[in-house]
Amino acid sequence: MASPSEDSMQTVAGRAPITAKRRLNIHLQEQMPSPYLARALEAVDPGHINGSTDHNNNDMSVLQQHIAFFDKDKDGIIYPTDNYKGLRSIGFSVPASLFLAVVTHVAFSYCTLPGWIPSLKFPIYIENIHRAKHGSDTESYDTEGRFDPARFDAIFSKYAIKHQDKLTFGEIQCMLKANRNLNDIFGWLAIQLEWVPLYVIAKNKDGLLEKETIRRLYDGSLFEALEKQHSSRRRR
Repeated sequence: MASPSEDSMQTVAGRAPITAKRRLNIHLQEQMPSPYLARALEAVDPGHINGSTDHNNNDMSVLQQHIAFFDKDKDGIIYPTDNYKGLRSIGFSVPASLFLAVVTHVAFSYCTLPGWIPSLKFPIYIENIHRAKHGSDTESYDTEGRFDPARFDAIFSKYAIKHQDKLTFGEIQCMLKANRNLNDIFGWLAIQLEWVPLYVIAKNKDGLLEKETIRRLYDGSLFEALEKQHSSRRRR
């Protein structure tokens, strides 16, 4: 096998300044095993090569795990009321929970249904959640719901300017704008609906969204932690 040339390994092109501004982590392969292999069961990164060891994946894809928290009765179906209760349990207000639950189910229910007849109950079927993957996102999930460590790492190598493993609100907005696909109005709105509430509910005391918080969002273990925190605060 021939050795790769220097040009064939470059991640920056001189006549494309944007490639220098949004850099990739060229050492990722040294920091974790097989970083370009999408993981079906665990959301992994260099600091967590086995994912969230305190979280049971239940043999679900990482994308399925992301929403499974809201399926409290474990029937594989999430209704708007389930979503609302879950959002309230992690600290969202009544109006915010109602809004997010309604918009989420109106937008994503139909594509997850097992048949083509719509349901006025607007259920989301966990088994089919991969069909709800939309454009203009970070691509940290692939089209089957696996977790892509390299895409996840690129969130920070490209956009975490002030802190290596944390994002400011401005950096999040810069990322969302950069990820926009042409004429993808639905995707543009969907990513705001996902990232802005995440920032509001999960930012740290310095107003930053930490890398570990975002990683745990992807496998759903963040919701479990937020529920415990919210429950503890209410008991005080």
